[in-house]
Amino acid sequence: MTEHIKLFTPGPGDVDDRVLEALSLPVMRHYGPDWLPVHEEMDALLHKLFQTKNDMYVVPGPASAVLDMAIGSVVEPGKKIIIGTNGYFGTRLIDMAKAHNLQIVLMEAAWGKPLEPDALSALIKENPDAVAFAMVHHETSTTVLNPLKELMAVAHNAGLVTIVDTVSSLGGVDIPVDDWHIDLCICGANKCIEAVPGVAFISVSPHAWQVIDSHPGPGSWYLDLKLWRHYLQEWGSWHPSPVTLPTNVILAAREGIRVILDRGLKEHVARYTRASKAMRAGMESLGFEMLVPETYASPIATAVKARPEFTLDELVKWLMDTHRIAVGGGLGELTGKVIRVGHLGKAAEREYMMDFLFTLEEFLRLKNIPVQSGKWVAGLFVE
Repeated sequence: MTEHIKLFTPGPGDVDDRVLEALSLPVMRHYGPDWLPVHEEMDALLHKLFQTKNDMYVVPGPASAVLDMAIGSVVEPGKKIIIGTNGYFGTRLIDMAKAHNLQIVLMEAAWGKPLEPDALSALIKENPDAVAFAMVHHETSTTVLNPLKELMAVAHNAGLVTIVDTVSSLGGVDIPVDDWHIDLCICGANKCIEAVPGVAFISVSPHAWQVIDSHPGPGSWYLDLKLWRHYLQEWGSWHPSPVTLPTNVILAAREGIRVILDRGLKEHVARYTRASKAMRAGMESLGFEMLVPETYASPIATAVKARPEFTLDELVKWLMDTHRIAVGGGLGELTGKVIRVGHLGKAAEREYMMDFLFTLEEFLRLKNIPVQSGKWVAGLFVE
């Protein structure tokens, strides 16, 4: 068996043993009387996790596919969409909108800085014909957490359909979908839900359905929300999805959400906050500088700047080769300038964090960089 790699990446992470056990259950059909109770429980769990009464769908594939589905289903080709971008994954939303032949209005902020509600207000006034506003909540490439509540208030008051990538934030921070007027909210199973890759989830509001029903559709069969609604409405008592589902992956995701709700959603979110503060404090005590100030830093992953004494490639390779520890590298314009340390799953546990920080101290000593032994331990007791 391959030696286990400890995952400190921004996703996926090392998951609870209950999730792995669910993944190894016998294969089930994705339809029929055995599957329907699973489908119904999953639907109920997702409604609790998303804090919504909106329609919920479980779609096989990466979350990027479901973001593509949302943008294509809501905005008719030729219509205008405002897209907030301040990192790599905001740029991906732009690429999706281009693929659907949409008119794009850019709302840009510098990488490492948050999107500004006032900037959105100004763009809406300049573009009264815009149909939708799309954005990334946790821009994983920089670890900035954008001010979602405030941005949603601006977009909702203007009547725009809101499309939000909460792929790497939902479950890690509090996101009350209905209270914040998020029309289409997309999340993946392998981030803060702490399950495995293979499925993504989307909630769809009545407002979104009104816009979706006002035009023919995205010119896609699989990535058309109308198709998924049709199967749920017409075939829901037997075969509630239009395609074969990865049933074991869904069973694992179900168990991941059960773990969260057994712990309590509030406590699950607090766990991420504690882990982030501890890791930031520990790395700062070792002389590392954070990319993003704590005022708008994500609790889900932390971006750490390069140092002059060594290259980040050297550090990343040493962590993997010597200790089987994986971290995330920089993306786009931050390639080679930061590493990204995730706090997902077991990486939020004290034992994992102690191992990681002790290993960093070891690396610094090998580079003849003076460090105060064990100073990083204090960070693990930050509340």
